[in-house]
Amino acid sequence: MKKILTAGIVMLATAGTAYAACDSGERVVRFSHVTANSGHPKGEAAALLAERVNAEMDGRLCMEVFPNSQLYNDNKVLEALVLGDVELAAPSLSKFEQFTLSFRVFDLPFMFSDVAAVDRFQASETGQAMLDSMQDSGLQGLAFWHNGMKQMSANKPLVSPTDAEGLTFRIQTSDVIEAYINQIGGNPQKMAFSEVYGALQTGVVDAQENTWSNIYTKKFFEVQDGVTETNHGIIDYLVVTSTEFVDSLDAADRDQLMGIIKDVSTERNAMAEGINQDNRAKILAEGGAIRELSDDDRAAWVGAMAPVWDQFADGIGQDIIDAAVASN
Repeated sequence: MKKILTAGIVMLATAGTAYAACDSGERVVRFSHVTANSGHPKGEAAALLAERVNAEMDGRLCMEVFPNSQLYNDNKVLEALVLGDVELAAPSLSKFEQFTLSFRVFDLPFMFSDVAAVDRFQASETGQAMLDSMQDSGLQGLAFWHNGMKQMSANKPLVSPTDAEGLTFRIQTSDVIEAYINQIGGNPQKMAFSEVYGALQTGVVDAQENTWSNIYTKKFFEVQDGVTETNHGIIDYLVVTSTEFVDSLDAADRDQLMGIIKDVSTERNAMAEGINQDNRAKILAEGGAIRELSDDDRAAWVGAMAPVWDQFADGIGQDIIDAAVASN
C-alpha cells in the first residue's frame, strides 16, 4: 500500500536513512511543494493527486508528496525539476518570469476581478498555450491550480495606499510585484515563503501580501496588526514537470497520468475559493483583524498601482493582456 510521505519519513530520508514508500519496480514520482498538506488548496490537491495516482496506477507509478518545503523551496525546485531531482512541482506563477515574461500577466495589479475571471483566462486558448511556453527551457506546464486572491497585511493599519509608504514588504521573486510595491512607496524585499513568518515576527519585514489560505495556515495574521481585503492580485500555481520526464513515460502511462491531473485540477479548483473563505473566517474566529475597503479607498489603490501595467506590457504581450482583461 503506497502512501504520501510524512514529515517524519522525510526527516529520515534526508538524514541518509533509506526508506522505500513505493514497491520495487514502480516508477517513483516525487512532488515537492511549499504549503501545508491540510487546509490549503495546493496541499490538498497534491494529496488527492497522489492518492489517485497510487490507487489507479499501482504497480507502474508511485507518487510521493513532500510538503512545507521539505525538499525544496519554490526558488530551487525548478532547477531540481530540470536536473531530475524531482518530477513534479507547483510553484506560484510568479516564479516563472525567469523563463517567460508572459506569466507576468498574473502579477499585474487589479488585472482580474475574481478567481472566476482567472479561471476563464487560464481555460482560454491564450491561457492553455502558456502551458507549452517554456519547453525550450526543459519545463512543461500541466495544469493551473487555484489558490486565491491576494490581501495585504502589515504591522500597522493599511487603508490608503499612502499607509504603505516606508514599509518593508516581503514579496515573491517578481519584478512586477516589486514595481507595484515601489509605486505605493513601500520597500520590496524578495524572500522565500518558508521564511516569511519569522521575518514578520522579528520585524525584518513590516508587511506582506498573500491569500487567505496562506495567511491562515502559516499564521501570518498572528504577527501583523491586521489584514486588509484588497483582492489586488492572484496567487495561483502551475503544476509543472520536465520535458525529459514527460518524454520518458510510455504513451499509456503518460495519458493516464495527464488524465488524473486534469480531473484533480478541475475538482480542486472548484473548491479553492471555498477553502479561502473558510480560512478567512478562521482568522476572524482566532482574533485576527480584517479591514474592508470602501469603494473610494479601493479606487485609490487601483489608481496608485495602475502605472505598472504600461511598464510591463511590451514584455507580456498586448494580446495576452487583452485576453486577460476580456476574461473579466
